[in-house]
Amino acid sequence: MIAMIIVGRLVQRIDVRAIMAVGFGLTAFSLYQMTRLTLQMDSSLIILSGFIQGLGIGFTFVPLSTATFATLAPRLRNQGTPIFSLLRNIGSSVGISIVQALLTEGSSKAHAQIAATVTPGSPGLVNLPPMMSPDTMTGLAMLNAEVTRQGALIGYLDDFAIMMVITLLVIPLLLLIRSPRRNAATSGPAEVPH
Repeated sequence: MIAMIIVGRLVQRIDVRAIMAVGFGLTAFSLYQMTRLTLQMDSSLIILSGFIQGLGIGFTFVPLSTATFATLAPRLRNQGTPIFSLLRNIGSSVGISIVQALLTEGSSKAHAQIAATVTPGSPGLVNLPPMMSPDTMTGLAMLNAEVTRQGALIGYLDDFAIMMVITLLVIPLLLLIRSPRRNAATSGPAEVPH
């Protein structure tokens, strides 16, 4: 919300591509912070990275909408709005599906790798509390729950790293966006061929 208020004023003075680059940079930085999450940390890093990511998203989507509609004739904006929303929703859904698939695969792979090191003679099992002993069903279940928790964290960290890299790779693509003219919003309706 803070970013949207700020961007609403900046959009008339600064090139929207520069504002979006700042937004993508902030988002990438927050994703970098999220690759540093641990199971023992408190909530301060989550709150900070969430705040920065919110700023980044605000700095990205307001100028994106401005750039999208600035080159469109005012009389075509009613038709352009649902198409823009549809494409944004489809893109979000595809992105979420890919990230979820990568999370599931990464968590499973990490679980298998960690579980392979948990054998009766493993040095890491020496200092385990007796209730987590792999010799009992309860201990084995508790040990598996911990391995699952560790594997899920690794899956999330890998996803955050992938999203950070993709976000950084998008920044040069902003050069492909045509810079909207300053008077695009005030120009009259364009002539549309029938």
